[in-house]
Order: sequence, then structure tokens, then C-alpha cells
Amino acid sequence: MTGGSSSLPDSVGEPVRSPFDSPTEQFRVADVHPDLIVEAKSGRTADTKPELTKEPPRTDEELGLDPDVPLYSELKNSIPGAAQQSAAPAAESASAATYAFASIPAAPPGATEPTTRLRRRGDDRRGTLDLGLLLLRLVIGGTFIYHGLQKMTGWFHGPGLDGTKAMMENGGWKQPDITAILLAVGELGGGILVVLGLATPLAAGALLAIILDAWMWKQSMVPGFQYKAKDNNLELESVLVGIVSVLMLTGPGRLSLDRNRGWATRPFLGSLAAFVAAIAAAILAYIYLHGGNPLTGIGPFD
Repeated sequence: MTGGSSSLPDSVGEPVRSPFDSPTEQFRVADVHPDLIVEAKSGRTADTKPELTKEPPRTDEELGLDPDVPLYSELKNSIPGAAQQSAAPAAESASAATYAFASIPAAPPGATEPTTRLRRRGDDRRGTLDLGLLLLRLVIGGTFIYHGLQKMTGWFHGPGLDGTKAMMENGGWKQPDITAILLAVGELGGGILVVLGLATPLAAGALLAIILDAWMWKQSMVPGFQYKAKDNNLELESVLVGIVSVLMLTGPGRLSLDRNRGWATRPFLGSLAAFVAAIAAAILAYIYLHGGNPLTGIGPFD
């Protein structure tokens, strides 16, 4: 305060603010010590701070708080797991706010490994499967190469191309000149491709059609099933039909020139379609170039 002016009101009872600038309560001048009023009217400055008759609230009781009721923060911290549960929604809301602008949500943790790597791991555990398929191809391809060279060149005590034409003409085949060439080329070329594992569905399909026609031809020579007949048995042809079919439906494996093709390790619709087409081609070729019922004398087909 200064002597020339006074900030206190002249009228007694007008509310004034606490000298401690407390926002909680206002005091009336009548509640202040009387000496302060006298000094204010006389224009003298007090050397000491006025003593208030009413102190501002300082404790929980004065503020009207119950000291026995714990605060929410204290109660939350005393419960195990409550802090983590309350932090999880906050983290989720923060994450949602972070990606609110994006059309694709964030990838969940642990889902970064591509599925192609998982499939490749499964394919790696093939054991000796590819080695077994290589051996199967060598047996099939080598057998047909042997018979193809017999018919084409006359090697290995074979009939040669001329003898093959005569054999087919005597066996009732139409157009023996063309059929003999197709037979020799099909066996030799298909056998080489199967050994290499190249274009396996087509190569094995050609071999399957050839051996099916040979099976039907020998079966039609004598009535009844000729599987173990003494002079005209079908055991070799039946085994070749089975293993060529297996090769078409399993694929050549990774130890082949087709190793980067889907049918090498995971044959499905393409190989199945080639298998069905080979059977259909064998039946149609036999009907058109030979004719007759190859199943005469066998149960209901008689």
C-alpha cells in the first residue's frame, strides 16, 4: 500500500480478495483485523502483514474431503493388472488413430513371413522321392528306347522298320506304313523325353497311348483274358501301363528338365487332362486303325 491511495474499499463489509490470492474464498473487511482499517483510512502503511481472522482451507477436512476414501489413482495402482488393462484400450485407440487414414490396417505381429517360403519348406522335405522318380523314369524310358531302336534300326535283334510294317499288316492294322513309323518314333522319342524329364505329361502320354494299343492288340488275338497266357501273355504290357500312369500322375520330380514346371512336383489338372487324353487317343486309334472288340471272352464284354 502507499500513502496517496488505498486499494481497500471505503465501505465496511465490501468483499475483498485474500492477501494470499486464494481462489477458494473471499473475505469481508469486517473479518480483517481492526488495525488494518484504521491504517487504511489514515493513509499510513502497515509495517506488518495483517493477521486474518479466517485462514484459507488447507487440509482435507477443511476442504470437505473424506480422508478415509482413497483416490482413484491409488486404488487403481493397488489392483494387480489394472494398469495394463487400462493401458491396452489406450494403445488400441492410438493404433487406430495412427492408421485411420489408411485403407489397409497394419499387419499383425508375426505375420511377415511369406506363404511361398512356407510352401517351399514343405517341398524341401521330399526325402528320396525325387531319386525314386528318376529311377522310375530310367526304367520306363529305357524300356521304350530299347523297343524303339528295335523297330527303327533293327538293333538288339529287332525287326527293323520293314519288319515292323510287315508285322502290323499281318496283325490287321490299317495303313501299316504310317502306323509302323508312328509306333517306332513314338517309342524312341517318348522314351528319350521321359528319361530327360522333359515335357513329361506329353511324352508319357504318348507312351501310354502306344502301350494301351499294344495291350488291346494282343488281347484281341485270342478270346479270354491273356494276362498269363503261355504264348500271348499281357503281363509286361499291363505293368508298363501301370508305371507310365503313375509317372504321369506323380510328375518327373526335381531331378529332371521339368523341375521348374508345376507338373514336376505338384501335378494336378494338366497332368490329369493329359492322362485322360492319352486313354481316349488310344481307344480312338485302335477303333479307327484296327477295329474289333479287344475284350472278347472276358466276362460281360464277351
